[in-house]
Amino acid sequence: MSRSPAEPTKAKAPSTGALRWLSDRRDGLGLYIAEPDSYSPSTVIYHTPKFVVINDRYPKSSVHILILPRDPTKSLLHPYDAFEDPVFRADVLSEVTKVKTLVAKELRRLYGRESALDETREEAMEADPPPDELPRGRDWEKDVMSGVHASPSMNHLHIHVLSVDRVSPYLKDRKHYNSFSTPFLVPVEDLPLEKGDPRRHPGGEGYLGRNLKCWRCGRDFGNRFQKLKEHLDEEFKEWKSE
Repeated sequence: MSRSPAEPTKAKAPSTGALRWLSDRRDGLGLYIAEPDSYSPSTVIYHTPKFVVINDRYPKSSVHILILPRDPTKSLLHPYDAFEDPVFRADVLSEVTKVKTLVAKELRRLYGRESALDETREEAMEADPPPDELPRGRDWEKDVMSGVHASPSMNHLHIHVLSVDRVSPYLKDRKHYNSFSTPFLVPVEDLPLEKGDPRRHPGGEGYLGRNLKCWRCGRDFGNRFQKLKEHLDEEFKEWKSE
């Protein structure tokens, strides 16, 4: 996705000071927070004083966006701690709602012509003259999920907003898949978690090592990741055509 207007801009070289964020791979998101204008619209979709919204560099679905909070008192906290602040939680939930709408619009742009539920809408858009009001068509927001990982792989707090399809060349193993297909991905609406919530102990629960189950039909592939990937491609075709 690119922000609007989608005209290409030349990325500026990051400053020497900003490069300090790259001393640790886990600090990589800090550079986007520090200098979002150093990136083209194909990377940084938009930024505000509170958030930077970017395309995930290694997406795990066909559309995958990250929301990066810029508050320095929160950005290096574990999400379980950061979301204890009700004001921060409300701000994030509001931003997630906006980004879900962006992802839904992108899904419609990418796949609307293939969707049976969007057929009447597509026909109306091509009519001459077009109707005063377009049919609503498919509710693509139902195909968007969001959350934080129970054990984040990056130091800077980030919220995932992505399509449900899990189709991407960067989805390479069981850990990648299960991190978005088990309770390891905690919906932002569930935060803050109760003290006894098992998601506070993801290692003990073994989420990442669970059997691979299709997100759409529930078929259990055990540990056969390549078989799951082949199946996901088939499910992707059917999902788009709904």
